[in-house]
Amino acid sequence: MLSGVAAGSAGLGGAELAAASVGTSPLSAVSSWVIDLTPGWLKDAVIAFAGTGDKVVLLIVLIVVVTAVALLAGLLERVRPPWGAVAFGVLGAVAVVGVLTRSGAEASSPLPTVLGTALAVFLLRRFTGRLRGADRAPQAAAGSARRTVLIGAGAAAAIGVLAALGAQGLSASGRALEAARRAVRLPHPVRAAPPIPAGADLEVPGAASLITDNADFYRIDTAVFVPNLNPEQWRLRITGMVEQPIELGYADLLELPMQESRITLACVSNPVGGDLISTATWLGHPIRELLARARPLPRADMVLSRSSDGFTAGTPIEALTDDRDALLAVGMNGRPLPQEHGFPARLVVPGLYGYVSATKWVVELEVTRFDRARAYWTDRGWGERGPIKLASRIDVPRQGQAVGAGRVTVAGVAWRQRTGISAVQMSVDDGPWQEAELAAELSVDTWRQWRFDWDATPGSHTLRVRAVDADGREQVEAEQGVLPDGATGLHRVRVRVA
Repeated sequence: MLSGVAAGSAGLGGAELAAASVGTSPLSAVSSWVIDLTPGWLKDAVIAFAGTGDKVVLLIVLIVVVTAVALLAGLLERVRPPWGAVAFGVLGAVAVVGVLTRSGAEASSPLPTVLGTALAVFLLRRFTGRLRGADRAPQAAAGSARRTVLIGAGAAAAIGVLAALGAQGLSASGRALEAARRAVRLPHPVRAAPPIPAGADLEVPGAASLITDNADFYRIDTAVFVPNLNPEQWRLRITGMVEQPIELGYADLLELPMQESRITLACVSNPVGGDLISTATWLGHPIRELLARARPLPRADMVLSRSSDGFTAGTPIEALTDDRDALLAVGMNGRPLPQEHGFPARLVVPGLYGYVSATKWVVELEVTRFDRARAYWTDRGWGERGPIKLASRIDVPRQGQAVGAGRVTVAGVAWRQRTGISAVQMSVDDGPWQEAELAAELSVDTWRQWRFDWDATPGSHTLRVRAVDADGREQVEAEQGVLPDGATGLHRVRVRVA
């Protein structure tokens, strides 16, 4: 069993190390393939359980599966050769298929997987062959042979783990990307975001900040390993139902007039009271101006945006051509886009959940129709258009938190992008709704902070919040899960008052 794990570890580590220079990482490709094949309900369950750690959960599951296969391969090769080697061969073949299913796969893409599989098979047969030889040797020689195998297998396993961990750091494309990002100088916007009005940030400790730091911005996407896109080689194509197809590079994009906009993005997988929502100051070029240059045909009603990793999102064309600040973004909170948030360019569209609009690492905008093209998530049972729903959240106090009797500050955020928030109301123990204090509005496309000063009495209490949008609509109280187009219901927390 140790021989199998050691051989598998060395093979996987060798493959990842080779992929740092040429071809595709088998772990990355298989992970992405598994995401594509996983049913929507299971993905939703994983996100609900792990949040932004969903990819860590997937990697752990894959490593457990590979380890189990390696254990079995070691046993089989020991007692029924060559079936252990065959097991590794099957695992390698599955990985090759996963590599070839990725967007942009080339003839050289499976090379690291093939080399890693060959190394695993060689080491497995070498270790188990020595063990079988030890069975026929005198006792002293057998013990020496087994110790040799033990030392060799341990060394192979350690080297494999180190190689896999070091592969990302040694990646030539990763080093080039980091250097390219550091060299980027964002242009000054021709239309800067307006100053933050006084009173827009209530600065309640523990509540969501008005603008989310890049490091804290939520991340939900289908890329297990972040794509490495060199901006010098990046191209965006506008194709499909247009009179004038367009292609532009990163330097071309940076020369276009830029504008700053503060926009709150939300994930459709965000449950009631969830944290898969954040706000940033984005810098980008209006998508409507790019589409105007391409001149979409009158019958077009959707833009299918495509990521470099093959992900697609179908956005209603009116959301990209009306007066909202839909951007092809290059900057986030005053800096070039972080790699994990779409560098060198991504889409940012107010008012729509990210699965239909917020494509990262975008490389193509195909103007088409909803009855002609299907996007990644709509093919998996989610709604087509994804408008963000009116919602609110209690940030402080937290669920189950103990607080002292007396005046307690309850605070959080509410949002309805493209419409705005006109009121937030609190209810204690299902009592009457009471008006909360609203912070000044940053814009209709961002969340709005609120606070409520509660005279808390000893005991256990349930706090509920609801929002009212600028059109007078109250937040839906009926509970619905995130499928197919976003959760509804009122956030509530239970607190203990000493």
